Amino acid sequence: MKLTIGSRGSKLALWQAEWVGAKLSALDAKAEIAIELIKTTGDQMKSAPLAVIGGKGVFTKEIEEALLAGRIDLAVHSLKDLPTVIPDGLTLAAITEREDPRDALVARHDLAMADRSIAGLGSAARVGTSSPRRLAQLKYFRSDLSIS
Repeated sequence: MKLTIGSRGSKLALWQAEWVGAKLSALDAKAEIAIELIKTTGDQMKSAPLAVIGGKGVFTKEIEEALLAGRIDLAVHSLKDLPTVIPDGLTLAAITEREDPRDALVARHDLAMADRSIAGLGSAARVGTSSPRRLAQLKYFRSDLSIS
């Protein structure tokens, strides 16, 4: 059996695709696993903000098209990159166990905080993120924050 995994070319995406490929190979030693690199809009327009180049889906659209066309058999993504609506004909088939699910807060050393956490940020503090998932989590946890 031959399986082709579609992947972006970033170090993280390749590591994830290779990790999944190794797990699949461990299930069936006869399986031939190949990785096909796919350049996405997000990869091609690295200097433009996500909101300008299309926001959701800029790292997945071309991979979804390859799946639907049958050029690849599966794709591996960071869940944070997936739009919440998956195109007809595709399914989210598996979610692997996460290593360390915590995100990091990076703040100026001189920022006055009650503690070194999101909870410790002052009212209306500015927080930057490009992740729709983190944006939703921050809005849920701290609706008073200014998020950009």
